[in-house]
Amino acid sequence: MNTIDRRSVLLAGLGVAGAGALAACSSSADAPALISPSGAAVAAADEKRARTGKTHQVTLTAAPATVDLGAGIMARTWAFSGRAPGKELRVSAGDTLAATLSNQLPNQATTSIHWHGIALRNDMDGVPPATQAAVRAGRNFTYRFTADAPGTYFFHPHVGVQLDRGLYAPLIVEDPREPLSYDEEWVVVLDDWLDGVTGTPDGVYAELRRGMGGMHMGEDSGSPSSSSGRDGHDGHDMGDMGGMDMSGGMDSMASSPSASPSASSSGSGMGTGMGVGMKFMLMGARSPLLGGDAGDVRYPWHLVNGRVPADPQIFRSKPGKRVRLRLINAGSDTAYRVALGGHQLTITHTDGFPVKHQPVDALLIGMGERYDVLVTLDDGVFPLVALAEGKNATGMAVIRTGSGGTPTATVRPKELDGMLMDASRLRAADDVQLASKKTDQVHRIELTGSMMTYDWALNGRRFDMDNPAAHPVTVEEGQRVRLDFVNTTTMWHPMHLHGHTYQLGTNGPRKDTTIVLPKKTVSVFFDADNPGQWMLHCHNAYHGEAGMMALVAYQG
Repeated sequence: MNTIDRRSVLLAGLGVAGAGALAACSSSADAPALISPSGAAVAAADEKRARTGKTHQVTLTAAPATVDLGAGIMARTWAFSGRAPGKELRVSAGDTLAATLSNQLPNQATTSIHWHGIALRNDMDGVPPATQAAVRAGRNFTYRFTADAPGTYFFHPHVGVQLDRGLYAPLIVEDPREPLSYDEEWVVVLDDWLDGVTGTPDGVYAELRRGMGGMHMGEDSGSPSSSSGRDGHDGHDMGDMGGMDMSGGMDSMASSPSASPSASSSGSGMGTGMGVGMKFMLMGARSPLLGGDAGDVRYPWHLVNGRVPADPQIFRSKPGKRVRLRLINAGSDTAYRVALGGHQLTITHTDGFPVKHQPVDALLIGMGERYDVLVTLDDGVFPLVALAEGKNATGMAVIRTGSGGTPTATVRPKELDGMLMDASRLRAADDVQLASKKTDQVHRIELTGSMMTYDWALNGRRFDMDNPAAHPVTVEEGQRVRLDFVNTTTMWHPMHLHGHTYQLGTNGPRKDTTIVLPKKTVSVFFDADNPGQWMLHCHNAYHGEAGMMALVAYQG
């Protein structure tokens, strides 16, 4: 039984039992005593949150849906209330959200909702089996929490690889004392898409789990390689692959960077010479910006607000208007290089927290990251392009303030090759920098594994879904904690910490998700001020599901 099915059986049996019982079942006699997700310390921290007294009630129905991606492309997927992305939720800082998840998914599939980036109370974080049991098919669960930090967030499931379906939507927490001045605001959600077009995320994961050692190279090898995956031959770096030139990636073999599904859905991979069983695995995706290997998965489409570039969403405004764009990467395997043709962008926020304003031509946004930018619009028609970094494909929306034809689906504005910014070069705004304080605890978090055996892990240990509290990274309330992300692999990983924001280095931006390049180390600092049991994981959906996760848990 594969990981996804085993987890579904386990959690279905648990039903919607309390998170405290789950935590107790996960602890062994010699394990440290951990604060329960629904314990007194969690309730005490929650009481300190500033509240407006206003509650927003909403029902989110997770169910099968056929969504229109544009250009006549219909995808059979799972979505919230029949649309992807789901309907935006918008509250003010200090408001309470009461969101009822109604699970109407097929085949007894369990699910949950994780509120990505929100420092909320632990038992509402939506992470089975650590903070709750997954919600069984036909059942409801109400998430009730106060969102006290303004910013750009989103929500998605935290069960299996459901993130790579249509189950996601923006969550915007407005600042009642908004310091920025602008005329309009647009939310822009980026996503890599294959569900219901070339396959399903479960099919992708099953193929990836065989690893590169299990690839059939012309003849059926019969069994996966016995390589440990830590011999330096990681992922997609497999020499010259018999002399084949794959510098453009598998997507380069399609008719265009926005190829039709028929160009990539045959399942024949790279032809009869190799590729049996390689319907989804992406070969040769390279990006110097990402340190080499750009990604694992071959997607037929890259979407902006749920639309393919051949039939994009059109934002309409007037010349001279100042617009705030809230950019969200809801993808599962793709970093995007984002630019607006003919314009310069000014970065104001990342992951919900303000930064010292930085003018740029383009920015890099990894899975799970969010950026807010300001732009003053010129007169005409302009492509807002999300280049799938290293994958030779794009997503696109269009901004129209005057006359002119719609840009082609394959347009690559020169700004994509201009001044490019990522989080490592930003600085936190003065009012959100962490106060100077002695570090109380340091944890070395090695990012380990390879594509050869698909054994992604933290500190060489895959997360145990049957026993989530078996090997926690422990902290104590009130501590200043440093996490050293040490990437020993030859792939990049966007590392996401639940329930907190950390600071990159001593004066970098405040974030909850950051890109760690291959063979590099990134140190982040956070204050342990939100008790509970919190996931730390790679936000590549397939790396995380394979085991690149750990529990950051407060000791009681």
